[in-house]
Parts: sequence; C-alpha cells; structure tokens
Amino acid sequence: MQVSIACTEQNLRSRSSEDRLCGPRPGPGGGNGGPVGVGHGNPPGGGGSCPKARAAVVPRPPAPTGALRESTGGSTGMKYRNLGKSGLRVSCLGLGTWVTFGSQISDETAEDVLTIAYEHGVNLFDTAEVYAAGKRSSYVITTKIFWGGQAETERGLSRKHIIEGLRGSLERLQLGYVDIVFANRSDPNSPMEEIVRAMTYVINQGLALYWGTSRWGAAEIMEAYSMARQFNLIPPVCEQVEHHLFQREKVEMQLPELYHKIGVGSVTWSPLACGLITSKYDGRVPDTCKAGIKGYQWLKDKVQSEDGKKQQAKVMDLLPIAHQLGCTVAQLAIAWCLRSEGVSSVLLGVSSAEQLMEHLGSLQVLSQLTPQTVMEIDGLLGNKSHSKK
Repeated sequence: MQVSIACTEQNLRSRSSEDRLCGPRPGPGGGNGGPVGVGHGNPPGGGGSCPKARAAVVPRPPAPTGALRESTGGSTGMKYRNLGKSGLRVSCLGLGTWVTFGSQISDETAEDVLTIAYEHGVNLFDTAEVYAAGKRSSYVITTKIFWGGQAETERGLSRKHIIEGLRGSLERLQLGYVDIVFANRSDPNSPMEEIVRAMTYVINQGLALYWGTSRWGAAEIMEAYSMARQFNLIPPVCEQVEHHLFQREKVEMQLPELYHKIGVGSVTWSPLACGLITSKYDGRVPDTCKAGIKGYQWLKDKVQSEDGKKQQAKVMDLLPIAHQLGCTVAQLAIAWCLRSEGVSSVLLGVSSAEQLMEHLGSLQVLSQLTPQTVMEIDGLLGNKSHSKK
C-alpha cells in the first residue's frame, strides 16, 4: 500500500523541514525560472502582447496505435513515455515519497536521493515536497486529493474540497501549480459530474495541468471520461495503481482496454510489494524495514502470514533467473513491471541513494526480459491473469 506522506493535502502542518528543503519563499517578482523548490509562479503557456502570426499547416504523421512511444535520454539512459495518450512525457521510473520520506530517512538523505534521481533522468516526482535542482519546466510534480482535515468538508471529492485542498497543497509546496492532481480513491458521496467539473475548473484556473485517478475502478474511470465528453470537460489521463509480481490483474486485464479505448495510462506504485520482493525479510521482520515501523502492523502481519511466507518462497525461486540476468531480484521485479502494456511510469520508493541506484539499474534488465524469460517467471509465480473471453 502506498502512503503519500509529503504533499498530500492533509500533511505538512509543520514548516520547519519544508522550509529548509524547499528553500525560502520567493520575493515579489519571482517567476518560473531559477532553482527548483523555491516556489514558482503560474504554469507555462502565458503569452505576451504580440499579435499571433499565421503559420502554415503541416500534416502530422499518424501516431502509432500500439505500445507507448518510448525514447531514451542520451546522457542518462532513462527511458521516457507518454502519460497515457496525453502529450506529457514522463520518465518510466518515477520517485514516490511513500513512507520513507515521512519517517524513515533524514532530510539530508531525502535531498541526496531526489538530486541523484533527477541527475539520472527521473522527471516524475509523486507527492514530493523537495526537488532536485533544475528548471520547473524540466520535471513533473503530482499531488493527491481526498483525505484532508477532520471536518466533514475537509475530505472527499466535493468541488469545495478539490479546490481548497489543492490550493492548500500548493501553498505548502510553495508552487504555483502541479502537473498532475490525482483523485486519491473514488467518492460515492460526490456526483461524478461534480468531480469532473471541479477538476476541469482547477486546470482552467492554472492550478494543475492534468488530472488523474488513483485506486478507481475501471467502470468509474470510464464514467468520468464519458461525463467529460458529454459536457465538454477535461477527462482524466491516467490511473495510479498498485502493481507488482503478486498484484497484477488490474494492470494486465482492465487498464489496457482503457488505454486503447480512451487513452488512460497507468502510473504504478509498490513494485516491490512494500519490500516483500527483495528477500530482505526472509521469514523475519528487521526493525529497519517498513514493516517494523510503528503504525505498519498490517504490513508486519502480512509478511508473517501464510500468504506472505508463500510469496517470500516464490521470491527465492526467482533468484536463479536474477542471477542468470546478472541482476538483483528487486531489479528483476521492477523491470517486469515496466514491460506491462500501458504503463507510463513505475514509482520507486527508496530510503537511500544506494538503493535508488540499484533500482535505476532495472532499466538495463528490461531489454533482457525476453518472452521466454517472462514465461518462466509466470510459471514460477503461477498467478498469470487470464482473459475471460
């Protein structure tokens, strides 16, 4: 389970570490340029007073209808994909703050991790309050809306809470806008038309550039898309979903159809199942692991359950394949996630620079995942999703 700590709207009431990591607030006249994390103005796209020149219309080549268009950064080797079928290009490996940025690592380590990620081509930062050095236009920041304060109006997806919650996140982030705002689970108490209209409003107001869903069902995503098309509103561009070797049905069986039909891509999280797919538990729960943190008894119980022990045994079965490919089990698992159809980016959760570098190495493993290797992995796991057709 992903825990969005850093810039979800309900957190960061204290500004001490945020001020130091994000830098001082900009003075009057601050713009979009300069170092990251010091507060930026309005989103790009504002023009001057010059009259528009008429340009010749150049026919565009038809876009490919198959897999996501992928390119590789020349200096970093990072691969970039479209976010769904939108025009936004994101690194295929993103960085999530998860629980590690809230309680597991120091502020200095967080800065190091984010800087190294950015320098190695990562441009997608999920709910992060601190950023690597660079221009605001060179990276993608997301935030989530649902849980807020204790009052009834401070949670959910009402128009009031979407607008006020996003503004609160931007104030804590010291940013003028986020690139993507996620509706962090569906809300049965809010009409879908109200949700889509509110998301369209915050985009039109320049508070966000795109919106997406998180932990929504396929039918709910389709309803939001239909509502947007019916009323000429803005539809969601992606779904954020848990995806790993032991949680695969939604990404493999439901989301590809949405990608092909309406262009909704996938940003996946927890590729290592909260550390289960690393062999570090090995039948026990070290105090330094996420399952040993206060408040994560549910994860400890999962690791020590019968299902958890069976999954750990399957992870050990994958070791020969990893050794054959010259990688770790973690790198193999992340590369496996990257090969799934319609996945725009896989969010990493790391607690050290060394761990980040290991996970970034999964890019080299991706090219080695032949159909035969994937079939071997499926055979060991025994949980491949099958079409009902």
